[in-house]
Amino acid sequence: MIRFKQDFSLKKYNTFGLDVSTGNFFEFTEAEDLPEFLCYFRSWQQMPLLFLGGGSNLLFRSNFEGLVIHANVPGIRLLQEDRNSVWLEAGAGENWDRFVSWCVNYQYGGIENLSLIPGNVGAVPVQNIGAYGVEIENFVVSVKGFDLMTFRFREIPAAECRFAYRNSIFKNELKDKFVVTSVIFRLEKFPEYQLHYGDLKVEVEKLGGESLQHIREAVISIRSRKLPDPEILGNAGSFFKNPVVRNEHAQQLKLANPDMPVYAAGDGLSKLAAGWLIEQCGWKGYREGDAGVHQQQALVIVNHGKATGEQLLSLSSKISKSVLERFSVELEPEVLVVN
Repeated sequence: MIRFKQDFSLKKYNTFGLDVSTGNFFEFTEAEDLPEFLCYFRSWQQMPLLFLGGGSNLLFRSNFEGLVIHANVPGIRLLQEDRNSVWLEAGAGENWDRFVSWCVNYQYGGIENLSLIPGNVGAVPVQNIGAYGVEIENFVVSVKGFDLMTFRFREIPAAECRFAYRNSIFKNELKDKFVVTSVIFRLEKFPEYQLHYGDLKVEVEKLGGESLQHIREAVISIRSRKLPDPEILGNAGSFFKNPVVRNEHAQQLKLANPDMPVYAAGDGLSKLAAGWLIEQCGWKGYREGDAGVHQQQALVIVNHGKATGEQLLSLSSKISKSVLERFSVELEPEVLVVN
């Protein structure tokens, strides 16, 4: 199926619920439809491009005067398996949490800690998602898509994706140049459970002990308590990345703030909790018109109804400035700000 619309509303395509539109919107469910459309709609080469998935990691400052490409490719396929592992291909348009649920139901382990993260499969390698001690880069085999520079389909091995903390080649060298159509994952039949992060182990024990299903249920329970449902309160999850600083800086901050969470990040670096830093600056529960900070999680900026992208961005800038002034730590947005 293909769909092409002009002056198309994106309100249902961004989890902040911002009332914005795009000049041109193209949606496809078969990968082969993309090059056919681009050959027909030749003016795309002179337009700004935006590759849209579930819209869970976007902040629109205003209407987008360009071409939005929505890769809504469905499907989950078992490619191969051996005694210990399975290789699965999931379409870019598959809802991520439904994919996690599907894997847990079939007892394929590794990504259960990433339950309830909003968005679609196609955005997963772009953002290099992670949560509760698990990073998706450890389970991606390759990323399939269409290269707008060569006008060919291409499969990029994980080793060439340049995965880093909430980063990848798709946010840098291949930004606006590579449309993800599917992702191949390798999961485990006999996984090692990752329960060392936060209260996850305690929550799993309450449910009856270690299993893929209990881990998924525990993660969903914890996330539901801490994070607002974007269907009810507009948000994009964590607005900022957890900052990474030199160990010396982290140690100085820890001496002044003994209860500050600090995590080893390797190579002489430490990771700090952005939510904790923001909360110490007094932003938790703050509201400025319809732009605000969530009452349960200071890392989440929310739209109480009619906030604009500019208002949300202005609030985020004030938060960043206060953290920099108090802790000498720069916060980097995790969401993509679309100008």
